[in-house]
Amino acid sequence: MAALSYIIEQLLSLALLALLLRLLLQWVRADFRNPIARGLVNLSNPVVVPLRRLLPAIGRMDTALVLLVLAVVVVKVAVAWLLGGAGLDQPLWRWLVEVLRELAHMVLWVYFFAIFLYALLTLVAPGTYSPAQALLVSLCEPVLRPLRRIIPPLGGLDFSPLWAGIIIQALLIAIRY
Repeated sequence: MAALSYIIEQLLSLALLALLLRLLLQWVRADFRNPIARGLVNLSNPVVVPLRRLLPAIGRMDTALVLLVLAVVVVKVAVAWLLGGAGLDQPLWRWLVEVLRELAHMVLWVYFFAIFLYALLTLVAPGTYSPAQALLVSLCEPVLRPLRRIIPPLGGLDFSPLWAGIIIQALLIAIRY
């Protein structure tokens, strides 16, 4: 039973990751001609496109994708409660808190790993181009740019990814307890 619950939770996490990455990349206006972004779109289109016909975008917000992300988070919370023996008869405020906590947790982890990979790629292969690096730049620069204004580079080294990682980890600790 433990192995089955692990598999179910991981599959839901992967689905949430794919949809959340697509949403975040849309919000930062990443280049969707990028092969990695194109693959992400092709992976998630079977569920996004039919729902998009029912829920058109509102301004820049892709309401179908936002709804799908929230639905997967709700299912993930429900499955975790069912497998943990808690049941689904929780009050509405507990549902809202757990869904928001799970969503914030996933977004923070996505950004933590994206910033880590971004910093690693700039140290290992500075000045080179790869499709992954282009997406990481699109995703991480809106977070790192304000930190660079506060923390200037020292000796040619950019410490903004380090501080972003520290802040993200502090936020992760704060939302889990």
